Amino acid sequence: MEVRKIGVVGAGTMGSGIAQVAAQSGFDVVLVDIAPNALAKGLATIDKSLERLVAKGKLTVSERSAAREKIASAAELAALAGCDLVVEAVVEKFEIKRQVLQALDAVLGPSAILATNTSSISITRLAAATARPDRVIGMHFMNPVPIMQLVEIIRGLQTSQETCDAVFATTRELQRTPVEVNDAPGFVSNRVLMPMINEAIFCLHERVGEAAAIDEVMKLGMNHPMGPLALADLIGLDVCLDILRVLEEGFGDPKYRPCPLLVKMVDAGYLGRKSGRGFYAYG
Repeated sequence: MEVRKIGVVGAGTMGSGIAQVAAQSGFDVVLVDIAPNALAKGLATIDKSLERLVAKGKLTVSERSAAREKIASAAELAALAGCDLVVEAVVEKFEIKRQVLQALDAVLGPSAILATNTSSISITRLAAATARPDRVIGMHFMNPVPIMQLVEIIRGLQTSQETCDAVFATTRELQRTPVEVNDAPGFVSNRVLMPMINEAIFCLHERVGEAAAIDEVMKLGMNHPMGPLALADLIGLDVCLDILRVLEEGFGDPKYRPCPLLVKMVDAGYLGRKSGRGFYAYG
C-alpha cells in the first residue's frame, strides 16, 4: 500500500510537528482539531517553525511555501475521509483515544491505516476498539518532532505485516528512522525515560538538590543534552504523570509510582513550558 495523504488528529505540540514533517516530505496533509483555538495555535506553530528553518538556511522560501500549501485544516473528522494514513495525537488518555479511533474507523475508507502517537498505552487494546484491528499500529514520534529522528513503531497483536510494512516505508519517506518494539506499557522509550525523570523529581522533592543542580549533574556527568527536569517541562508534566500512571497500572510495580511533587504540580496547573511554569519559569 502506498501512502500519499496523511491525516493528523490533534493540533498540539506533537500533532502540529507531525503535520509539518509530513508536509515537508511532500505528503498532502489534513490537520484536524475540534477546538478552533487549538487548531489556530497549531497552524501558527507550524508557520513559526518553517520560518525558523528559512532563517537558518535549512529551507528556501519556496520550499517553505510549498510545505505550508500542503497542509489543509479542519474542525471535523469527516475531512479525513480521503486519507491513506491517519495519526491520532490527542491527549494521553485511553478513553479519549478509543473514542477518536472509533470515530475515525467510521469515517475512513477500508484500506486506511489508523496510527496512534501514544507514548505508553497498549496498541492491542486500542486496536480492539475498532473494526480494523489489523490496520492499527503505534507510531510514537519524539518531541520536538521536526528535530528528532526516531519513530518508535509498535505492532499490536492484531497488526498485519502489510500495515507494518506500509508504516515503515512511510516513516522513511518522512526522513525518520523507524524502530520496531513490542507492545508493552511505555514501550522502550518511556519505560526507560520516565522512571529516570520521576527519580529526578523525587530528588527535588526530598531536597537532595535544587532543580538546576540535578539537571547540571545529568548534563555534565552523564552527557545528557538536557537535564531530566528541563526535559519533563518540555514533554509536559501532565504527560509525564499520565505515562507513569500507565506504567504503574500496567506492571503493578510501585517503582513506577509518580512522585507526589509531580502530582501536586499537575494539580496546580504547572505543566511546564506549555503553561509557562514547571520546574522552571518560562516567559
